[in-house]
Amino acid sequence: MTYTVNASILLTDLPVNERPAAVAENGFTRAEFWWPFPTPTPSDAEIQEFVDALENAGVQLTGLNFYAGDMPGGERGVLSQPARSDEFRANIDAVVRIARATGCKAFNALYGNRVEGEDAAEQDRIGVENLQRAADAVGEFGGVVLLEPVSGTEAYPLKTAADALAIIERVGRDNVKLLADFYHLSVNGDDVERVIEEHAADFGHIQIADDPGRNEPGTGDLPLEQWIDRSRELGYSGPVGLEYKASQDDPFAWLPREKRA
Repeated sequence: MTYTVNASILLTDLPVNERPAAVAENGFTRAEFWWPFPTPTPSDAEIQEFVDALENAGVQLTGLNFYAGDMPGGERGVLSQPARSDEFRANIDAVVRIARATGCKAFNALYGNRVEGEDAAEQDRIGVENLQRAADAVGEFGGVVLLEPVSGTEAYPLKTAADALAIIERVGRDNVKLLADFYHLSVNGDDVERVIEEHAADFGHIQIADDPGRNEPGTGDLPLEQWIDRSRELGYSGPVGLEYKASQDDPFAWLPREKRA
């Protein structure tokens, strides 16, 4: 099993650029991040500090979110929002620069909440167009854009795998793939086992957390190990993202150290 630590939901007691070292100290060699800057267009110095933190820790960046707005405030992406589409487009260049400096190949594009008073079809048109732009940009170096169903935000329109796959089909790019977060899919009532059986070979990424609570594996009722094993049997070969909230002092106590790297 290959795990990658989501250092934007874990290790949050540390500043962003100290988290790669903490990932390494806990025995892991891979990390993924939500967008780690407050704006879509960070300075050259900010980007270099982030890249240096990963390199100095010996941690490979396996995944990075595009700019998604104010996540703590409830925003879940800007790419399908007419008034904020330019922010996403401006962000693509920064993502590409980080990718080329780190070797990262997977990029999560949160779709964006529905905007009250805006036509949903127009939001989808803009969303598809921006996903095409992002896919073309990262496709130049073998990158993949990930599209994710999300729970907990009623205004977010992609709640099931089918919702995301319908948009992916409209985008029409081979390097836009489903991010299968087993926690989000399960909480939203999707049939996770069916999704795995039908689409595991084409998953762009897997993320996990247990339910209830969105905490460590083993704290809830989801058969996460079974789902991961079946996904691998059906062809998924990428890392598994640990995207859960810590419920104890050692957020990795459930996983023996020899299985982390």
